[in-house]
Amino acid sequence: MNKLVLFLLSTLFMVSCAKNKKQTAEVSQTETTKKPNIVVIYLDDLGYGDLSAYGATELQTPNIDALANGGIRFTNGYASSATCTPSRYALLTGMYPWKNKNAKILPGTAPLIISTEQQTLPKMLKKQGYQTAIVGKWHLGLGTGNVNWNERVSPGPNEVGFDESYILAATQDRVPTVYIKNGHVVNLDPNDPIEVDYKNNFEGQPTGKDNPELTTMKWHHGHNNSIVNGIPRIGYMKGGEAAKWSDVDMADHFLEKAQTYVKTHKNEPFFLYYAMQQPHVPRTPHPRFAGKSGMGPRGDVILEADWCIGEFIKTLEEEGVLENTLIVFSSDNGPVLNDGYYDDADTKIGNHTPAGVLRGGKYSLFEAGTRMPFITYWKGNIKPTTSDALVCQIDLLASLAKLVGTEETTTDSKDLLDVFLGKSNTGREHLIIEATSRTALRSGDYIYIPAYGGKPLNTQVNIEVGNSDVPLLYNLKGDLSQKNNLAEANPEKLKEMHEIFVKLRGEDFSKTEKLELK
Repeated sequence: MNKLVLFLLSTLFMVSCAKNKKQTAEVSQTETTKKPNIVVIYLDDLGYGDLSAYGATELQTPNIDALANGGIRFTNGYASSATCTPSRYALLTGMYPWKNKNAKILPGTAPLIISTEQQTLPKMLKKQGYQTAIVGKWHLGLGTGNVNWNERVSPGPNEVGFDESYILAATQDRVPTVYIKNGHVVNLDPNDPIEVDYKNNFEGQPTGKDNPELTTMKWHHGHNNSIVNGIPRIGYMKGGEAAKWSDVDMADHFLEKAQTYVKTHKNEPFFLYYAMQQPHVPRTPHPRFAGKSGMGPRGDVILEADWCIGEFIKTLEEEGVLENTLIVFSSDNGPVLNDGYYDDADTKIGNHTPAGVLRGGKYSLFEAGTRMPFITYWKGNIKPTTSDALVCQIDLLASLAKLVGTEETTTDSKDLLDVFLGKSNTGREHLIIEATSRTALRSGDYIYIPAYGGKPLNTQVNIEVGNSDVPLLYNLKGDLSQKNNLAEANPEKLKEMHEIFVKLRGEDFSKTEKLELK
């Protein structure tokens, strides 16, 4: 074989290899772009009846309605818990929060309650090639105790799976009242260090209790410590003046961060946990929305949140990624009106019913505590419908794992991907719900609340919490408002539910905690 032939064969071989390499790269790129982006939009204290898509007539929420009407509107969608920290823990870990004794409403100085070794939703997605981020409320603790806010705060969101994090540490009503980006306080002046204490005030610092003349929002209960922007908070804070947030600009601020994230990462699969602060107290609508609802600040911030969501969806569309993005919308727990401040939420409520037809609210084992607005939307992939399937936010981890091509079997999360995509209407068989360390069982059409005793009404917030001296049993199919306790009339069903409840609560449900039927 002469040199010319060898040269030609060698050239053809190299061209063929280059072509195959290019085709492989193109296939790999195609496979990558096929992975859907995932966005979880999570509101704070939004009730089942707060959206027009769920029956509200006094408030119109057209942008959230567009998701509900263009996707799946779940009527039996639940948070794991009736308060924020445990629900957020369950959402991100796929674990029942009552299995973690620290998964309770946390102060701003609490250590991180998610183990850095633990399986999480963002960790799972990172392993599948996703870029991950949180924008908004965190409230799952930071650091390991005795946090120095003037240095990088760790561990936090970045150590449990988020590539990027832009958060407020706890809630808007708690100190420190600063934004934290990837562990660092934003705009912190090193010459004005931050000090935080939840037990003792700092000398010379005014408080809502001692200096009401310095406040622009009157506290009702609990919220009477350090004053920031005229609002008394929970906890004491000194310093960090340049880093303190502007309350009325918070919604716009988080929106801009969420939009920027999409624009920056639109060319790769991404997971964004957009944890909005509305309508949690203190309700501080931007002047554009102040007075818009006619219901006081609570109604105003719901309209503000709806507008933010509309603007965010526009960004997805303008950046060309809407049709490749699965959106999950829900809330962390049920509604509450007066939750620490006098802000006219209860006096200007009019005919609006934040819980809809449901009984109870935040802090409650009755349905309004944990049954949430729950929507999945994926343009062109999910057919608009209403689903009565029993689903929970805890199930997102296993379901999304299935979506991206992996398996997740080490948590309490159930694979309900077909339900979330509208391909099945068979949801969970059983679900344990939780409210302030008390648990109850939803099974089929029934809910069972053990006889915990104690005061039936939380008088601070005027909400029935589900305490009773006798067990409570309701058939939700015919009694959604939980008016007819069937425990005495149907002892067989009561016994069945009690046995399932005790079995699901497991070994940690000690003999002293087990509640015998009465």
